[in-house]
Amino acid sequence: MDRDWGAKPGGGGAASAQNEAIDRRERLRRLALETIDLAKDPYFMRNHLGSYECKLCLTLHNNEGNYLAHTQGKRHQTNLAKRAAREAKDAPAQPQPHKRKVTLRKTVKIGRPGYRVTKQFDPETKQRSLLFQIEYPEIEDLCKPRHRFMSSFEQKIQPFDKRYQYLLFAAEPYEIIAFKVEAHNLVPSTEIDKSTSKFFSHWDPDLKMFTLQLYFKPKPPEIKPPAGTLPPPPQAPPPPPPPPPAAGPGGAPPPMMPPPPPPPMGNGPPRPMPPPGGGLPHPIPPPMVRPPPPPMQGFPAPPPPNM
Repeated sequence: MDRDWGAKPGGGGAASAQNEAIDRRERLRRLALETIDLAKDPYFMRNHLGSYECKLCLTLHNNEGNYLAHTQGKRHQTNLAKRAAREAKDAPAQPQPHKRKVTLRKTVKIGRPGYRVTKQFDPETKQRSLLFQIEYPEIEDLCKPRHRFMSSFEQKIQPFDKRYQYLLFAAEPYEIIAFKVEAHNLVPSTEIDKSTSKFFSHWDPDLKMFTLQLYFKPKPPEIKPPAGTLPPPPQAPPPPPPPPPAAGPGGAPPPMMPPPPPPPMGNGPPRPMPPPGGGLPHPIPPPMVRPPPPPMQGFPAPPPPNM
């Protein structure tokens, strides 16, 4: 029997709105599982029952896919917007740093200017100098050329070489030109003399020529001794130390001098020094009493003197 309504045989019926919503949530869940890392989600939590919770919306979910589908829903997105607005309102207002906006001029370059470099030498001061003359015939009105020094590490055209620096000239609408000069921090004779009379620049608006002249400081003279003076005589070496004392007979060491006696003490006579052997001191012998001489024979003994 032919069908006059519905889908074709075997094709299934037309999906209802409920089935379309289920299919849409399933597709969002699979997409979220591939792109979202739940470990970085601050509102994702797993409870002790094995289910999942959303700490922002206070909802329970049976699996991770259900939670990810919830994060794509209207309720979760609305709560996220409310939370962000509340945090922005409670946060203290911090002063924003004032940033100066610099607008870059976009001009069409017409090429490089003509230039002339002259090397000079001053016989009076023994100084070398360079004279730069740059021509800008098509320079913009009310524009003055500028110049500056640049180290080798600032430019990206040539390999870095700390022995040199660059002198740049710029003026609109011409391209910037640079001259390679030796760096003065390595060679003392190439240090630029930046005094007022030795370093100057001038812009001639009639001839449209920019002039800059710089001098290098003279090389310091070498200090040499006069021809008639002789070098100082070499000093005599110090005398050698005295030789050690010679050994006694039989190879024995020389006898050592006894130590000095101790100072007298206030509570009695000084005590004797102990013997060198380290034993106990010997007792002090009693003073010797001299016996009287025997009487002479034939004469009586003299009477004792009266005390």
